[in-house]
Amino acid sequence: MKELIEEFLSYLSAVKNYSPNTLLAYQSDLRDFFDFCGALPFDEERLFEKLKEYLEKLKREGYNLFSIARKISSLRSFFKFLLQEKGFNASFLLFLESPKLPLRLPQVLSLEEIEKLLNSPNLNDPLGYRDRTMLEVLYATGLRVSELVGLKLENLNLELGLVRVLGKGSKERLIPLGDYAIKFLKVYLENVRQKFVNEKSKNFVFLNRRGTPLTRQRFWQIIKEYARKCGLEDKVTPHVIRHSFATHLLQGGADLRALQMMLGHASLSTTQIYTHLDYKKLKEIYEKHHPRA
Repeated sequence: MKELIEEFLSYLSAVKNYSPNTLLAYQSDLRDFFDFCGALPFDEERLFEKLKEYLEKLKREGYNLFSIARKISSLRSFFKFLLQEKGFNASFLLFLESPKLPLRLPQVLSLEEIEKLLNSPNLNDPLGYRDRTMLEVLYATGLRVSELVGLKLENLNLELGLVRVLGKGSKERLIPLGDYAIKFLKVYLENVRQKFVNEKSKNFVFLNRRGTPLTRQRFWQIIKEYARKCGLEDKVTPHVIRHSFATHLLQGGADLRALQMMLGHASLSTTQIYTHLDYKKLKEIYEKHHPRA
């Protein structure tokens, strides 16, 4: 089974162009299920019984519907691969229904909260200036954390005000940089980054004090530190800033298709989640101001 899982992950990487983070999620889901199965004979009937037991176990352990749905999706994809490539028939899994998921609206910061967060780093400290620049770029572009920490110097064109990003599935996109992000990037690149550069730095834009690229985990810690500093500890993650970027653009009149391109969503339906947030805001305005609301 371990070899089959590795072959499946190689297929997802080479053929489907899935990101390393997505591959890790698939690997975790599949190993969790087959560890639960133990030394089980590999036939449909026994697998079906074990699957029912496994899903009951997840519910007992308090897994939410979104996590359970993801695990079902991972298993369905794996057995579809085995059916196509190995002739193994586990057709019951291909038609296994995921639980009906409630609409989960992303959390968004207000403009005032964004300002508080952006203003929290100490600009007199080189690391603080780096952090402010990263926050400005994150809010200006809506990048994923992995995209932000992976930025290289050749990805930036400050004259044109653009950043080139290689996102999920190795899909490239161009995103405009706002005036604030450009201003902070110019100062950071000219006066601050050189304080950290060494032979290990390569061409990465954002470096730690040792001159190596920041990790995703470290940037999460940095954001949490600033969120705590300005009283937003329970509200801020890097993804919340991405959601705030999208929502504020949409509320300002941005086109949904343009927003889809900037976020790097493969499907417009993924981007449409932000229209629900906009409708919620419109309803609040209506109820506040209409005489018969």
